[in-house]
Amino acid sequence: RNDQVFDLTAVAPDMFSLIRLGADGLEKGAVVVATAVATIPLADVKLEPPIPNPIRNIMCLGLNYIEHAEESYTAQGKQVTIPDVPIVFTKATTSINGPYDDIPYDASISTAIDWEAELAIVIGKAGRNITPQQAMDHVYGYMVLNDATARDFQRRGKQFFKGKSLDGHCPTGPYLVTKEDIADPHNLTIRSKVNGIIKQESNTRHMIFNIPAILAYLSDGMTLLPGDIIATGTPSGVGFARTPPEFLQPGDIVECEVESVGVIRNQIGS
Repeated sequence: RNDQVFDLTAVAPDMFSLIRLGADGLEKGAVVVATAVATIPLADVKLEPPIPNPIRNIMCLGLNYIEHAEESYTAQGKQVTIPDVPIVFTKATTSINGPYDDIPYDASISTAIDWEAELAIVIGKAGRNITPQQAMDHVYGYMVLNDATARDFQRRGKQFFKGKSLDGHCPTGPYLVTKEDIADPHNLTIRSKVNGIIKQESNTRHMIFNIPAILAYLSDGMTLLPGDIIATGTPSGVGFARTPPEFLQPGDIVECEVESVGVIRNQIGS
């Protein structure tokens, strides 16, 4: 709050534990904030991933913006097809990275690292067979997420998982913003920049499947758990679909931003 950090470890030892406390945890946290005698300047702390060790893979939506679906199929010389059900893949938990940490780069592994700015949902309450009407009750909050992707792995493997799961290729943050602080998650500007140049700019209202639809689909016969991270897809403007294709190079600075949630800024490591 106002660039001051409040210590909530008296309420919960970590973010995952706070999430599991639900509304009770938020109420106790509010008391700590209201009565705190001392705070820590934000400039004096290092922000880690809000959820550094997810309990399972990050769930991701593919082709969830029409213009991104169009650019992806066109770049591959395929007929454009708009999905009629969500396309879901996962990223390994070891891909998680901090909001300002370097994204590892190893040219012997991949030279086709791409950017994907996304709004990420964090689940607060477990649920299975969640209806669209119930869905928002299961949301704890939101983060910015960069679904960094090794496109060469993705092409060779003919599936998403490996190309999406290189270590450190899922920066998240800069904060976990609770849902009460976001008036409408379906009307947020989303953009990415590389070295200060805008590459993606859209709005979450253009998602093909909105948050209730995503949670209803994912929870059909499968329990969503507190702390689960769900990436809602990226808009158009990714590197591989550009003419000519563009990929991140060592030293590049990639920024991903979601309105009211924040900006994450990561340098591509050498």
